[in-house]
Amino acid sequence: QVQLVESGGGLVQPGGSLRLSCAASRSTFSIEAMGWYRQAPGNQRDLVATISDGGFTNYADSVKGRFAISRDSAKNTVYLQMNSLKPEDTAVYYCYARPRFANTYWGQGTQVTVSS
Repeated sequence: QVQLVESGGGLVQPGGSLRLSCAASRSTFSIEAMGWYRQAPGNQRDLVATISDGGFTNYADSVKGRFAISRDSAKNTVYLQMNSLKPEDTAVYYCYARPRFANTYWGQGTQVTVSS
């Protein structure tokens, strides 16, 4: 079993920055992709960013140029750097890890609130 622990959320003013972290409890050698979804109240859970085991990244159009996903394989940790934050980015952010031969793992979620 892989457990994902998220951190880094909080309250920030528009234009500010936050960095989310997602640490896996075990080796992620069998993980083919990791990233974040986000969900605002009353809305569906939408993909924000993903990074594959080969290091390839993909972003939602709404965050391109502002967010950057990266990983530290030695620490089994993935990061989401969020810059130029907008009120529309307010949501609960859920880290995920997709194993090659198992069901997707989910983090506990971390609240990001962008407000003046």
